[in-house]
Amino acid sequence: MDGSEAPSSAPTRRVLAAAADLRAAPVGVFDSGIGGLTVLRELRAALASERFTYLGDTARLPYGTKSPATVARYAVQAADALVEYGVKCIVVACNTACALGLEAIRERVAPVPVIGVIEPGARAASGATRSGHIAVIATEGTVRGGAYQEAIHRLRPDARVTAVATQLFVALAEEGLSEGPVAESVIRHCLAPLYTAAPPAPDTLVLGCTHFPVLATPIRNVVGAQVRIVDSAATTAHVVRTELTAAGLVREEGAGGVRFLATDGAERFARVGSRFLGASIAPEEVELIDL
Repeated sequence: MDGSEAPSSAPTRRVLAAAADLRAAPVGVFDSGIGGLTVLRELRAALASERFTYLGDTARLPYGTKSPATVARYAVQAADALVEYGVKCIVVACNTACALGLEAIRERVAPVPVIGVIEPGARAASGATRSGHIAVIATEGTVRGGAYQEAIHRLRPDARVTAVATQLFVALAEEGLSEGPVAESVIRHCLAPLYTAAPPAPDTLVLGCTHFPVLATPIRNVVGAQVRIVDSAATTAHVVRTELTAAGLVREEGAGGVRFLATDGAERFARVGSRFLGASIAPEEVELIDL
């Protein structure tokens, strides 16, 4: 599929019609790579009996530096692939894909429910701030798309939102530099704009990239105990649990499990992804697919 023309959404309806019991169907999760495994980790904790199908578009990462049109096209293609695996809902565990492609995905795969990571994070931040000054750290594409800023202002019109692109954090997380003086030095440098702006300093910090929970400890060391840190992975898992429960789609019994799909680099996906998931992934567990 080259993305130049979106195929019919009929396959979505066929998958849903063929599912005798949607509760037994897997939850689909996708990201541009491995960062979304932090969301999957929280989903597994919140929904222990669920089966998940995780897709990392590792052949085309990172999404954060690509054009909005390209990101939206890639995101729709990934969602299409998950629909073909018979998922009962899709979690877009990629902030950039949410910022630039969420509505296109929803239109494409309807009536399959689609849940993104931005709205839950924005809601949690709006409720957590005391001063009304919220900082968002994310990739260049997410910051440029403005989705967090818009979502927060819908919920709290008086909020002051400072968004900072911290692309270097992705490299830190993927290279395993998740603690120590090197990580803290880079984080302090990247977050400097938050503390050189007019006061008051932000009292709430949104981790607007799914890589960033891996860096939670050095980020906390840099910003201090007084700043509330919002992890969109944890808040998204809560929303998914709530929505599946409301729809009567929670799989309450049985052993959960994960099917791992990637578009390239099974060995690296397994090696680096194990750190993000907090559990071992063997290379042979990762199926390579084309989009």
